[in-house]
Amino acid sequence: MLLGVDVGGTFTDAVLVDGQCAVHSAKVPSTPREQSAGVLEAVRLVLARAGARPEQVERFAHGMTVATNALLEGRTARTALVATAGFTDVIELGRQARPRLYDLCASAPEPLVPADLRFGAPERMGPDGPVQALEPGTARALVMEVAGARPQAVAVALLHSYADAAHEQLLGSLLAQLLPDAHCSLSSDLVGTFREFERTATTVTDAALSPLLEAYLGRLSREARASGLPEPQIMQSSGGLTDCARACAHAALTVLSGPAGGVGGALLLAELAGESEVLCFDMGGTSCDVCVIERSQVRETAERAVAGRPLALPALDIHTVGAGGGSIAWRDPGGALRVGPQSAGAAPGPACYGQGGVLPTVTDANLLLGRLLEDSPLAGGLVLDREAAARAVSALAGELGMDTVTCAEGIVRVAESEMLGALRLLTVERGIDARRFVLMPFGGAGPLHAAAMAAELGIERILCPSASGVLCALGLAAAAPRRDVSRTVMLAGDELTLERLEREREALLAQAQAALGVSAARVRVRHELRYRGQSFELVVEQSEAPDPHALREAFAQAHELRYGYRDDSAEVELVNMRVSAWGDAPRPRVRGSTAPAAQEREGEIIFDGGRVPATVMRGELGPGTRLRGAALCALPESTLLVPPGWSGEVDAHGTCHLERAA
Repeated sequence: MLLGVDVGGTFTDAVLVDGQCAVHSAKVPSTPREQSAGVLEAVRLVLARAGARPEQVERFAHGMTVATNALLEGRTARTALVATAGFTDVIELGRQARPRLYDLCASAPEPLVPADLRFGAPERMGPDGPVQALEPGTARALVMEVAGARPQAVAVALLHSYADAAHEQLLGSLLAQLLPDAHCSLSSDLVGTFREFERTATTVTDAALSPLLEAYLGRLSREARASGLPEPQIMQSSGGLTDCARACAHAALTVLSGPAGGVGGALLLAELAGESEVLCFDMGGTSCDVCVIERSQVRETAERAVAGRPLALPALDIHTVGAGGGSIAWRDPGGALRVGPQSAGAAPGPACYGQGGVLPTVTDANLLLGRLLEDSPLAGGLVLDREAAARAVSALAGELGMDTVTCAEGIVRVAESEMLGALRLLTVERGIDARRFVLMPFGGAGPLHAAAMAAELGIERILCPSASGVLCALGLAAAAPRRDVSRTVMLAGDELTLERLEREREALLAQAQAALGVSAARVRVRHELRYRGQSFELVVEQSEAPDPHALREAFAQAHELRYGYRDDSAEVELVNMRVSAWGDAPRPRVRGSTAPAAQEREGEIIFDGGRVPATVMRGELGPGTRLRGAALCALPESTLLVPPGWSGEVDAHGTCHLERAA
């Protein structure tokens, strides 16, 4: 049995896939103060529903928001930085780029390490070896000075350590001896590429988050073992699993842990549905994550920013906006209706949860429009309170000078416009025609808004998984272990030879294989190239040992596609090489529900201010079930809205295929 558990801002989801490929799921409210409590409650509930024992679970995969939330909220460990003397302020200087071009008062986030906790190491490593050696006695004295500051974590990021890590390793060994209770992050262990600011900032973030994640995962691992479960494997931002020890050592690898699980679930069900071009959006209670699947692959990025802080680590190309079911609607100073990014979260939650929330949210608006069922409890037995939702939305409607129903529709449309902006960012703004994709919504709130989003983008088809409300957890259960290694090589001209390429490639492959610990089932080799003198690189993927001429030609084609021209007279420079290795991945052939047919009754849904008769279905949709709008399907963990003009059928894997009428 495969178990996946995903912790979101509002709900914690668990999925158990048994040996017959049946999917059992559970959703419980998240417990922000102690996330492991919600995790274990979700596991207990899903095991009970499947009639299974903890000892039957072969693998326990976990995605969470511990590192993400800590970074967003500034709850990090007291961290010291050791950098080459004269370069300790690189994390404050940054790139000197304004966060918002026309806002002269906007500033970057404060460095995670204050000035009094930055220490300069009297050394200098060059790209070709030591320029000024770090003497052992001097290094020991420096570490004693660091220990005197009593940090909880130490980040070590020295110049050119990606080329020669000897000085960092010396400091790391001394820190382990003289400061054993503090976490230590070495940039050479984490980031194998150049660019001092990004490498240093990533190492600092890693050090600042790791003690918190180590405490959480240590507690969860102990409780899992006591319950008879295997030790959890942790989802990385790259979409692959790593062991608990590595996640504790390098928390920065897990900053996008939760959303990456959803991408894995989308890939699995898209493959089962025979679709290779899919536009995904995951709308939960707090945020919405969007990504693009092209040719059955998800784009990756080697650099991104989270909470304004750069992370030079492999990550799936996921864009997030603050538009979820719990996003709060409000009136801005100009009198306009706004939604998010503030969220009611799990506590107190939307007003209709009846747990003390009084502010209007997207969930409250959907309830008033008949798009959520008052008599259909949510996770944890939450019964929706329509009167509380009406009070919250009416108060905002009064501020805006409109009636309650119009305000509710406005809240939904504004939230959808935020998500549309994210979808357009990854498609239209990158030259991708969204109309050739099929839209896959998931998350508890995603299927409610799918048809409206598809209509705006000109998309004619929708894939809605029956497990859409817990798709992140399903993706975790089906994920493979993964390791990534990278190296800055800076090869151009006569140095860019077949022999040198093969040598670098084989060294990275061996390193990735060793880190994986098992025989790699799949490898991926990417080359980052540029015309000499350019500031940024383009990625060329060639898993086989490439001929330098073929590599240059592939780069020229990529450059022409991106920028509209190529320069065959310019010298091409290979900057970085990156290798990813995957272990074997379970491929569960998820089958549709065998539960009794969903119950049907007649109801009404508000569209464009008018009440439209609709079929209301409650329960799981079995294979062969036909849908015709207007219809509302209250699935076990989400709600699917089928507007007039849309119809479809459920396939053998429980995925609903909807099409818009010509």
